[in-house]
Amino acid sequence: MSLDINTLLAIFAMAVATLATRFGGLVIVRHVQMTKRAQRVLNAVPPAVLMAVVTPTALASGFAETIACAVAALAATRFSLLPAATIGAISVAGLRGIGF
Repeated sequence: MSLDINTLLAIFAMAVATLATRFGGLVIVRHVQMTKRAQRVLNAVPPAVLMAVVTPTALASGFAETIACAVAALAATRFSLLPAATIGAISVAGLRGIGF
């Protein structure tokens, strides 16, 4: 197996962009006073990302996955990301177990 130089450059560029985004965010947050509204917006990002990743597959997979995705979305409004994802996984397993 051989790697093309363009592939390696693309991987390196993506790594640099990812690190710059992460560290840049940390630097900005240290120097900017957050308003309550900005804090609420930032708190809404993880559930939104979870739904953006999960929803297309859930809607294309079947009834149990669609219902479990809705359950996970509701759980994400109340809990943090890990419990919401766990509740969604348990929901889909339970729905599949009872025949949906």
